[in-house]
Amino acid sequence: MRILFFSHYFPPEGGAAAARTFAHCSRWVAAGHEVTVVTCIPNYPRGVRFDGYRTRLRQVEFRAGVRVVRVLTYFAANAGTWRRSASYVSFLVSAMFFGLFERRPDVVIATSPQLLCGCVGLALAKLRRLPFLLEVRDLWPESIVAVDAMRSRLLLGLLGRVEAMMYAGARRIVTVGDGYRQGLIERGADASRISVVMNGVDRELFVPRDKDAELARRLGVEDCFVVVYCGAVGMAHGLEVVIGAASQLAEGCREDVAFLIVGDGARLGALRVAAKQRGLRRVIFTGEVAKADIPKMLGLADACLVHLRDSSTFASVMPSKIFEATAMAKPVILGVRGFAKEFVEETGCGVCIKPEDSGELAAAALRLASEPEECRRLGEAGHRNVAQRFDRDRLAAEYLEVIERTATP
Repeated sequence: MRILFFSHYFPPEGGAAAARTFAHCSRWVAAGHEVTVVTCIPNYPRGVRFDGYRTRLRQVEFRAGVRVVRVLTYFAANAGTWRRSASYVSFLVSAMFFGLFERRPDVVIATSPQLLCGCVGLALAKLRRLPFLLEVRDLWPESIVAVDAMRSRLLLGLLGRVEAMMYAGARRIVTVGDGYRQGLIERGADASRISVVMNGVDRELFVPRDKDAELARRLGVEDCFVVVYCGAVGMAHGLEVVIGAASQLAEGCREDVAFLIVGDGARLGALRVAAKQRGLRRVIFTGEVAKADIPKMLGLADACLVHLRDSSTFASVMPSKIFEATAMAKPVILGVRGFAKEFVEETGCGVCIKPEDSGELAAAALRLASEPEECRRLGEAGHRNVAQRFDRDRLAAEYLEVIERTATP
């Protein structure tokens, strides 16, 4: 098949959206299909163009056999509302225009969020009379409301209508968990047209490994029980909980527990300021790191933190961080409601805390620090019950079967 895929995010940008799209597309190419991804000039999350790229209307490159068409968009940091909205609208215009001139595909796919990326795919499929598959990784506009990113009822109502239009116009919808599937059905999507292809892990990249002693020494965590958060440091993630937990541990003179925050995003600056103001030596920020270095960072973990703000909106979310942690046989400390909590409890891969409860986070870290055998048991359970079941190769093949059904009249 010839597949045309629209995604606002794509490597070398980091984050779950870029990683998922690249993982699937590269495997479809390896299976013998032609895949073109239309995306932005890389600038996420800072809104700054990556080195090695020029500001051009259109440029083409290849990654692992995937043909990548990068179109000019307005660069905006992953913070605030209006500048990001301008970035989304500019992608809608640029991707739509250049997509019209792409060689005719057998199927069009677009991944949402952001929501207007889905609009590009739907509009282009309608204009060129092509089958359209919509991938839904977040339920908008609820996820925007949950992080206070938008309060205008007029705009939220408009987004709700756009969302309904996309669900109705897609021949097939792929989402990332049963919680999302139920949410889509409640919003009026046809259950018979929804498939679930969960997030997974690249088990060649994420494997159990010993701690890098030199890296631990350089970061100042060589003699600590290390809790690692690795991913976007955004408005949805509620990482102020780390500042609160670290403050409680410092008050109790527990300097043997450290928190390592690996990643960049809208809240990174504020968190750094808060940690400095409180004199928290055991909260370490690395900023953004190269994807190839992420396993090294996770290798330092005695436990991995997966956390979102305390909102019912996130009850359907299944964070991909769980899969990366379990692939490396690390226990998970989970602060997420709903489906993810049930998943962690059923698979026995970690301990659950109430989201945004710094006291529970501090207590969980202390408990695991004092019970190394429990840490090992949880890590092994995760590796056995999660990582081996959610392998990217198998999931990409499942997704490809859905695409083939979508493309067939």
